[in-house]
Amino acid sequence: MAVGKDEVEIIKPRTDKRQYRRLDLKNSLQVLLISDPDADKCAASMNVSVGAFCDPVGLEGLAHFLEHMLFYASEKYPVEDSYLKYISEHGGMANAFTSSEHTNYYFDVNPDSFEEALDRFAQFFIKPLMSADATMREIKAVDSENQKNLLSDVWRLNQLRKHLSSEDHPYHKFSTGNWETLEVQPKAKGLDTRHELIKFYNEHYSSNLMHLVVYSKESVDKIQGLVENKFQDIRNTDRNRFRFPGQPCTSEHLQILVRAVPIKQGHKLRIGWPITPSIHHYKEAPGRYISHLIGHESEGSLFYILKTLGWATSLAAGEGDWTLDYSFFEVTVDLTDSGHEHMQDVVGLLFKYINLLQQSGASKWIFDELSAVCEVTFHNQDKVPPIDYVVTVATYMETYPPQDWLVGKSLPSNFSPEIIQMTLNELSPKTVRETFQYHCIANNLVSSFGFDTLFSRVITCIFLLVGRFFWESKQFEGKTDMVEPWYGTAYSIEKINESIIQDWILSAAEENLHLPTPNVFIPTDLSLKDAQEAKFPVLLRKSSYSTLWYRPDTMFSTPKAFVKIYFNCPHASSSPESEVLTDIFTRLLLDYLNEYAYYAQVAGLDYGINHTESGFEVTVVGYNHKLRILLETIFQKIAQFKVKPDRFSVIKEMVTKEYHNNKFLQPYQLAMYYCSLILQDQTWPWTEELEVLPHLEAEDLAKFVPMMLSRTFLECYIAGNIESNEAGSMIQYIEDVFFKGSNPICQPLFPSQHLTNRVVKLEKGKNYVYSNQGLNPSDENSCLVHYIQVHRDDFLMNVKLQLLALIAKQPAFHQLRTVEQLGYITALLRRNDFGIHGVQFIIQSSVKGPKYIDLRVESFLQMFESKLYEMTSDQFKNNVNALIDMKLEKHKNLKEESGFYWREISDGTLKFDRREAEVAALRQLTQQELIDFFNENIKAGAPRKKTLSVRVYGSLHAPELKEETSESAEPHIVHIDDIFSFRRSQPLYGSFKGGFVQMKL
Repeated sequence: MAVGKDEVEIIKPRTDKRQYRRLDLKNSLQVLLISDPDADKCAASMNVSVGAFCDPVGLEGLAHFLEHMLFYASEKYPVEDSYLKYISEHGGMANAFTSSEHTNYYFDVNPDSFEEALDRFAQFFIKPLMSADATMREIKAVDSENQKNLLSDVWRLNQLRKHLSSEDHPYHKFSTGNWETLEVQPKAKGLDTRHELIKFYNEHYSSNLMHLVVYSKESVDKIQGLVENKFQDIRNTDRNRFRFPGQPCTSEHLQILVRAVPIKQGHKLRIGWPITPSIHHYKEAPGRYISHLIGHESEGSLFYILKTLGWATSLAAGEGDWTLDYSFFEVTVDLTDSGHEHMQDVVGLLFKYINLLQQSGASKWIFDELSAVCEVTFHNQDKVPPIDYVVTVATYMETYPPQDWLVGKSLPSNFSPEIIQMTLNELSPKTVRETFQYHCIANNLVSSFGFDTLFSRVITCIFLLVGRFFWESKQFEGKTDMVEPWYGTAYSIEKINESIIQDWILSAAEENLHLPTPNVFIPTDLSLKDAQEAKFPVLLRKSSYSTLWYRPDTMFSTPKAFVKIYFNCPHASSSPESEVLTDIFTRLLLDYLNEYAYYAQVAGLDYGINHTESGFEVTVVGYNHKLRILLETIFQKIAQFKVKPDRFSVIKEMVTKEYHNNKFLQPYQLAMYYCSLILQDQTWPWTEELEVLPHLEAEDLAKFVPMMLSRTFLECYIAGNIESNEAGSMIQYIEDVFFKGSNPICQPLFPSQHLTNRVVKLEKGKNYVYSNQGLNPSDENSCLVHYIQVHRDDFLMNVKLQLLALIAKQPAFHQLRTVEQLGYITALLRRNDFGIHGVQFIIQSSVKGPKYIDLRVESFLQMFESKLYEMTSDQFKNNVNALIDMKLEKHKNLKEESGFYWREISDGTLKFDRREAEVAALRQLTQQELIDFFNENIKAGAPRKKTLSVRVYGSLHAPELKEETSESAEPHIVHIDDIFSFRRSQPLYGSFKGGFVQMKL
């Protein structure tokens, strides 16, 4: 039964037709019910207000470990991993994450299986089983997860910031856990980790600290009955939410410059200030207002000046880590080599801009403009998958009052110059003399908004403190004197004070910093066009220059459009040099457009210019009202492209570092890269591209671009709230710019020049093996990608492979990860290379080498064969129905739908009715046909089986690579020694691409 239900109106978007109901169960569990009759998936998310901050000292990572353990089994469902098995077999997925102050569990599933899935989910929080055997195995999984993070700069530098904080504050803690914290240290203290885990669960997991969101296609009354029945038995021990008042950083941890050594090349500067948490003023949105201005990229902005000086390639600003008790406002700048040398000037300019904002005062027109953009965005938001929606809302429920559970902080509405000014004043070096003045402001705010006196004291402390600076660069290698204990990051600390910063401000260049101008891209016409019914895209227009596929919006009813223009240029990918030059060209275009088009992005009109396999593509997506203005500007920039040598140098430097940093890819990423390089014809290795980079100059690009554009063909797709004549007019405009006139920029392609994407056709009955050492000697992890190539796109073959992958996915995960503990990253996925279909196992491990893992994959397939034969007819039908439900799932928004249709266009398959046709094939499929398919193509020793094993050996398993290379080859195994010699010697599948010239309207 529900108690304490009130009539508070939950604010929702004007276009949202879903029904919502708030419940307070008798055990004080707060629930939000969402009824969506159009839902293809049902979902739920439980947010528990218990996170890593609650970890006991000496058992770091226990909250995260508990999150892992709850997935295993419960008293009601004692079979290990049966929850994940049920979800997977019924078309869903499940996961969880642990943050500082909460843990979130979530899943989705096909609607007809939702009730049982929800019951299994509820048992996490009622009577979970945490067996001793599972405990030990999952400690290894947590350790494997930590191993994959050890060489990630994101994880390393985040932990360094936490390390340099008060040891008495939970922010200081190591949150993920590893073998040392969950096994070695507890055992040394005489503690039993499983006992401590159960104790932690019993002490902290209380229903009054939980927030549940349930999303279903049923009525809210029916959902309410389900929820009350399944969740009312969660214990309520009336726990208080964990709070730790005060800032994580004392004066010892502020006024410091930290030099840190990252893994990857590049220079980064992070400046952070402790501030009043904006969450207490989310309607006034001081943090959002300030981050909007400091992070702006238009002419006169801080980033624009830093970019013009050649010192920065990106800048971001906003609140980072925050709770109700503390918050950090951070500005992060990616520096060029020159910017690294001018770090002090960069800091000086930042403080000059902050001073400009302080002196200008909070501007109502800027706040109103920001508020208007937020309002349009909220009320015209795209529908997202239910699983994403429930997670977002569940986390909002923990923080916001019920009327704002759907809104969060996304609708700033109260302009308060005093609150904005207060936060601005926290971003500067302060003197003690200033403290009293700001203390008065703080106390006024506290009394106005009803916060307690403790919060008042926090604000008072803040105004006495200065921020801290984290400066990251490989150039500090060998020049540091300290090491962070958990990730081994080398660093040093230098104390700085206000006078030093004042010197930096005074010595910084005098530049024309100013506020942005009014945003002309904010849409004002949000009307919907009359659209003729069109089930699939139609070929609206064709010429020797282009094809235009068009689909009006008949489903989403939003004032948005999607435009994709693909320049198919043979010269763009003819060599490693041309690949690199095309890459630099697209980046320079974005660079040139940035200060103008940034306004469009702020107003919800996004764009991209990306290098592709055989040219480049322009994408614009967002509100259709002013889309054409932006589109025409982009194409004018392309048509009038001129190389600016100073910007070329900056982009070249950035690209060079990115290519160098490929050496630090995770082993699974490297293995997947090798797999693509082996399979996909006419692709160039990044090592060759890196080799040519130093020799390329601005003049090379200036000569290359006209040649690249001299012959091209445009493949176009336009969809959404745009009429057919508008779509045709856009393409006509582009053709006029590039192909018309007395001296056209482009000529149409010759028939022989239409490029194709072709894939190596592996030989039946062969097992190809490519082995290589990992590129990072410090990385102990190894990886196997075991790829089985099956067929060229065909509806019946597709569904056989899809159904097999659906049935095998969870058993593979359970056996290879849960039981054998080969590695945290363990997945069975389908693969599609330009219409060539297959399946791949991806396993990254620090405990076993790739050759051993390869044998375990084959062993799993032998084990799975018996399971396939033992499957009952009902189980087969259930799996078929689950896959049908997944295929019939409607696209959630225009961008998702357009991505599906664009894939058909770009691959050349053009099977827009793919889902319907594959469902029809599924309905006819028999169990014996599936078994025959497995026996012919997948099972160990299958006569038609074509396998490619890509093995990347980490430092722990390097000796095994030497052993492997000295072994004599077996008859059915082909060792690939040189990728390109192998690729040239192999037959290729026919391409679906390149038939546009013959295509009829």
